[in-house]
Amino acid sequence: MTRYKLVVEYHGADFVGWQRQDNGPGVQDAIEQAVKLFCGETVVASASGRTDAGVHALGQVVTLDIEKDTDANTVGKAINAHLKGPRVSVLSAEVVADDFHARFSATGRRYRYRIVNRRAPLALDEGLAWFVPMPLDAEAMHEAAQYLVGHHDFTSFRASHCQANSPMKTLDEITVTRLGEEIHVTVAAKSFLHHQVRNIVGTLRLVGDGKWSAGDFKAALEACDRSAAGPTAPAHGLYFVGVTFE
Repeated sequence: MTRYKLVVEYHGADFVGWQRQDNGPGVQDAIEQAVKLFCGETVVASASGRTDAGVHALGQVVTLDIEKDTDANTVGKAINAHLKGPRVSVLSAEVVADDFHARFSATGRRYRYRIVNRRAPLALDEGLAWFVPMPLDAEAMHEAAQYLVGHHDFTSFRASHCQANSPMKTLDEITVTRLGEEIHVTVAAKSFLHHQVRNIVGTLRLVGDGKWSAGDFKAALEACDRSAAGPTAPAHGLYFVGVTFE
């Protein structure tokens, strides 16, 4: 039995999320079925982050075990050859130690949220970014976002159906940068609450369009009440960027 580490990208619109579910195709299903077609084995694919429906990935890390006598290069090519239909691709594959695990060995995860901030509607980026036509002040958004860095109770930015045992999380970094017509919100932490990043971005938009001050944003965090913060940003603007390991 050999354990493989895959780095995977996928288009979130084709899936109900990472996890195998009854209400539609998951990325996990697609990869496991591709392995089954390749070598006839039933495997369990584990990911570093369980992305929601519509959320994309640029560098999702997946581990799985295969008994067949093969090599990493063949595994990556074979899985891609059998991934027909949904937009998912194995970017790289390598053999790792048996105690390496995509989820439990991870020490940090990074997400990026894309906002396209212009008057003209989206054509090429439809479904790949949040279209916001009114001008946003990215510098004000970045200033307000710095209140989130560190260890806090993130109840105000937690989904009501979040299953985490505690709302306490440590945010290592958050930046809001403008690149021409785009605004990127990049967030790094060891782990996140359900909808945490999307709720943060939805609230930062209130700062960006001048409805809230940085002080209002800080007060929302300190309220520890989901109703005190802003709306949830759409899933299609969010990307799972990558993972760090010890």
